[in-house]
Amino acid sequence: MSPGGGPEGVRLSLDDVRALARQVLSATGLSAAHVDAVAETMVAGERDGCASHGVYRLLVAANSVAKGVVSLDAEPVLDEPAPALARVDGGGGFAQLAFERGRPVLVDKARRFGIAALALNNVVHFAALWPEVEALAREGLAALAFTPSHAWVAPEGGTRPVFGTNPIAFGWPRPGRDPFVFDFATSAVARGEIELHRRAGRPVPDHWGYDADGAATTVAEAVLGGAMRTFGGHKGSALAAMVELLAGPLIGDMTSQESLAADAGRGGSPIGGELIIALDPAGFLGGALADHLERAEAMFEAIEAQGARLPSQRRYAARARSLREGVVIPGALHRDIMMLLEQKG
Repeated sequence: MSPGGGPEGVRLSLDDVRALARQVLSATGLSAAHVDAVAETMVAGERDGCASHGVYRLLVAANSVAKGVVSLDAEPVLDEPAPALARVDGGGGFAQLAFERGRPVLVDKARRFGIAALALNNVVHFAALWPEVEALAREGLAALAFTPSHAWVAPEGGTRPVFGTNPIAFGWPRPGRDPFVFDFATSAVARGEIELHRRAGRPVPDHWGYDADGAATTVAEAVLGGAMRTFGGHKGSALAAMVELLAGPLIGDMTSQESLAADAGRGGSPIGGELIIALDPAGFLGGALADHLERAEAMFEAIEAQGARLPSQRRYAARARSLREGVVIPGALHRDIMMLLEQKG
C-alpha cells in the first residue's frame, strides 16, 4: 500500500484492500470461512466505488463482534422445506457465508423448476445486496433480494422509526455483457452514507430525516439518533413495508422493530432474515431464450441511446478503473482501521 490520492488519502490496490480486510476480520476472532466471505463483500464495495459499503464496514463489523451481536464461528445449516425452496439458518453469523452455502442449491433449484427461493434466517447484515444478485445473474438467472434491518426509518406521514432501510436488489443476465443490476434502500439514502457525512462533519440534505423530536434537520448525528425518511414518499413507504413482510414474517424471521429490540441497546448490526428469489429465463422460454434476451437488449439500448444511464454502469466503470489503479481510502478512515488493528493486538 502507498500514500496517494492527495494528503488525506491512502491508495491501496484491491489485493491490499483484501489483505487489510482479512487481517482486521481475523483479529476480531472471526473463523476463517467467515473472514473470507465477509472480506470479499468489502473488496467489492471499494472496487465498485461504493465507499459506504467498502472498508468502512470493517468498523461496523468489528463493532458488532465487540458488542456480542455476531457469532464468530457459526456454521450455517441448510435445509429444503419444499422442492423449490431452500433455507439456511446462519446461526447468528454474518450473512455472507450463509448465502455462499445456499447459493449452489438455489441455482440448481431455479434451473430445475424455473423459479426458486432461498431464505437466510438468523443472520447479521451490514452489507449491500447487489453482490448476491449479480452473482446469480452471472449464472444466467434473474434475481431479487430483500432484507429488513433495524427500525431506523419513519413511514411516510410519521416521524418515528418503524422500518429498516429495507433494500431491494435485482439482477438480470446479459449474455456477453455485465449484468443489469440495481440495489437501493427504500429509505431516502443508505444509513452508511449518513454516517460518512457525520464522520466528515458535513451537513445532510434536510429531506433525509428527522431529529429525535420529529423536526427536519441537516445534522447527520441528529438523523442517526432520530428517524430517516423513505424515498418517494408513500411509494417508498409501501415498498419498505413489503420488504418487512417478505423477509420477515413470510420466512419466519424478525421485522426491523423486532431486530432493534433484540439488539437490546448494544448498537450492533441488524440480525434477521433475507429472501432471495431466482428465476431461470430458459425455464420460461426454452429454445426462444436468445430471441427474448435480445428484446431485453433492445430496451437497454433505447435507454442508453438517449443519454440515460443504466443502473450499475457507474459501478462497472469504477470497477474497471480500480482494477487498473486501485482505490483511495480517506486518511482518517485508514487511521481508524489501523488503530482498530492495534487495539486487537
